[in-house]
Amino acid sequence: MHADPNGPVYYRGWYHLFYQYNPEGAVWGNIAWGHAVSRDLVHWRHLPLALVPDRWYDVNGVWTGSATVLPDGSLVMLYTGSTNASVQVQCLALPADPDDSLLRNWTKHDANPVLLPPPRIGHRDFRDPTTAWFDESDRTWRTVIGSKDNRGHAGIALVYKTKDFVRYDLIPGLLHRVDGTGMWECIDFYPVGDKEELHVMKASMDDDRHDYYALGKYDAKANTWTPIDPEADVGLGLRYDWGKFYASKTFYDPAKKRRVLWGWVGETDSERADVAKGWASLQSLPRTVALDDKTRTNLLQWPVEEVETLRMNSTSFSGITIDHGSVFPLSLRRATQLDIEATFRLSPSAVAALTEADVTYNCSTSGGAAHRGALGPFGLLLLATPNPGEQTAAYFYVTRGTDGELRTHFCHDESRSSKANDIVKRVVGSTVPVLDGEGLSMRVLVDHSIVESFVMGGRSTVTSRVYPTEAIYAKAGVFIFNNATAGAVTVEKLVVHEMDRSYNQAFMDDDTTTDL
Repeated sequence: MHADPNGPVYYRGWYHLFYQYNPEGAVWGNIAWGHAVSRDLVHWRHLPLALVPDRWYDVNGVWTGSATVLPDGSLVMLYTGSTNASVQVQCLALPADPDDSLLRNWTKHDANPVLLPPPRIGHRDFRDPTTAWFDESDRTWRTVIGSKDNRGHAGIALVYKTKDFVRYDLIPGLLHRVDGTGMWECIDFYPVGDKEELHVMKASMDDDRHDYYALGKYDAKANTWTPIDPEADVGLGLRYDWGKFYASKTFYDPAKKRRVLWGWVGETDSERADVAKGWASLQSLPRTVALDDKTRTNLLQWPVEEVETLRMNSTSFSGITIDHGSVFPLSLRRATQLDIEATFRLSPSAVAALTEADVTYNCSTSGGAAHRGALGPFGLLLLATPNPGEQTAAYFYVTRGTDGELRTHFCHDESRSSKANDIVKRVVGSTVPVLDGEGLSMRVLVDHSIVESFVMGGRSTVTSRVYPTEAIYAKAGVFIFNNATAGAVTVEKLVVHEMDRSYNQAFMDDDTTTDL
């Protein structure tokens, strides 16, 4: 599963996920579309390849695309093809049998490619069409395609309109651009809020391999999108995730009236290791995504509710107080597949004693979980063995700014996550909004080699790929720690759920069941 989630959609009772896939190896190349289906976003059945690179217009790869469900329930799929000359073009695919709810066969339209790069756009800088939306003003469907302006090294978003998904017109002007951000790929564009008054623009930045988003106002008539905070424009401020997470895509789920997000979680070990193990990469847990009505400055991301059906053997450790410089082990039956809910409270006296401003702290550059300050770090050690063993730290660190206000950071420290040598180990994270009276909360999901954290109800998320060599199976543990230099931390809530496995079954050629 080498890269991007493609064309996620709910169709006739089934959730479909397509994804970038090399059927011939564990490294990039020969990119086709893998295909899996689910009733509940948790248990999956792998189906035969949906699209393969077999035409001149996609022979160098069936690249990223999006699904659009039309008002009559029919489905169209737009995707980027890499031609025999490595030109990026847009192509149309349709279900061969619309009555097949599993969408097992696809037909590439005779008109392909339906879109070529426009003038002044690089032939290899034109990719990843979004899900289309309908514009009532001229009764056309509109889709966004990412590119860049080489003159200003600016990422740009182009909008096309169509009535039949075969013939397109480029709408004059740019939906948006941001200088210095490089190539924008895997753009996503969708409304949020009760009245859908804001639109999210998200772009995957090919230069630094991160997914940035911003909230803004969309003017369809002028074909412009304007961020509500120019300092937090696309590529400058907010990210979907501060860890290993890229090329994400959302879809609207009409069954539960929610927007669901997936992201590609790549490997952080070497390509040589991938070849040896025979596989690479995975998708994040599906997440709901919505506007944070309390702050109205950010999104909230949260694991879909179906994930909770895997919980079992729950244990509460709530009410523990951890003094500064302390580590407390949790007594668990197993610690490699967990769903952890935790809320911490700082000592009011310790907070009051912190009078000196500290504006230099940064998750990535300030020494990780070993760096001690007055109010941090404190949190959880995951996939951990006793010192000086392996551990992945998920923690808060609180500082005071020059304005006197507290600033809360949430970080993952991967530096001691594994004793393997061919792994990229980082400290990642960012600041997260905390409102008056709120405890410092995290929800952390652990699954052997992946840790996904959702902080302050999903205002920030961090994903880590880790490869413990000692903290595995029965040897893995979880610890609470408080490495601050002053003040105790109260664990107001700590519930640890063991998680059942989520099966992924292979499709069998003679399988004709309709209820997998």
